[in-house]
Amino acid sequence: MNSQNKINLNDTITYPIKERKNKVGVSDFVSNEIDQDIINNFPEILAGNDFRDIVNAIADAYYHHKPVIMMIGGHVIKCGLSPIIISMIRDGIITSIAMNGGASIHDCEIAMIGETSEDVGKNLRDGKFGMWTEIGELINHAICNGDQSIGEALAARLNNSNMLYKDKSILSCSYRHIPITVHSAIGADIIHYHPSFSGENFGKASAIDLNIFIEQISKLCDGGAVLNVGSAVIMPEIFIKSLNVVKNLGFDVKNFTTVNFDMIKHYRPMENIVRRPSELGGKGYFIVGQHEIMIPLLASCVASRLGLNVRFGDV
Repeated sequence: MNSQNKINLNDTITYPIKERKNKVGVSDFVSNEIDQDIINNFPEILAGNDFRDIVNAIADAYYHHKPVIMMIGGHVIKCGLSPIIISMIRDGIITSIAMNGGASIHDCEIAMIGETSEDVGKNLRDGKFGMWTEIGELINHAICNGDQSIGEALAARLNNSNMLYKDKSILSCSYRHIPITVHSAIGADIIHYHPSFSGENFGKASAIDLNIFIEQISKLCDGGAVLNVGSAVIMPEIFIKSLNVVKNLGFDVKNFTTVNFDMIKHYRPMENIVRRPSELGGKGYFIVGQHEIMIPLLASCVASRLGLNVRFGDV
């Protein structure tokens, strides 16, 4: 060791702590007692504040009759959240649903057999993955009218069926209650490879879905919220382009809340859901957490804030 070292810690200067500016104080802490209104148990710090803002934005949209659009990916259904979303539809909290193709397939499987989420690795070995006759025919045959969207066609088919589990289907329970749309890239879903698939029928129906979705986006003015849950690519892309086109058409869409719920932070949702829309006013949030925890928490907090009974079931 160099004996000529000029560093001497005895020369450091310390200061009175009362001179320091701090970011957190006991006034920000949670209460000593558990509040029945769950949101009051969150500290007024970081994501605690964000979650409270989100709940308040949804409650404000409810009170002022503004849209709350929920966009979902397939994992939302695979982890058992359909009854919660159905409850939020029934209570008038969610005003429209947009799902990617995978979500629609999982939802139809739940309605038909009460199960979903096949073992892809096992079935991939011999080419059986997704090649299940009944599901392909259900979806592909429903999309043949020519004047219905995919969402409308599937919702009607499931709701008017005698399927044992249709009360657990978001599509079925949305029928005649709220607009529900399906957005799928051709080739991204296994039903596109079935002999029952018609590209012509699918394309026509998809265009109607898109127009319905754009109409819902056009209603986001000085209030309302867009919640993207578990779609990392399809719904963020469709949302930002639909938002652009309503501005292009002259709609005064601004000052609304956007929220992305996912288990990790992805680039596209961060840009298209959280950051870019906030340039029109309003605010964007990214809540990281497991869907099976965060969505029940959100639903419970919103219901509590609105004074609604928390009961998860059919419409």
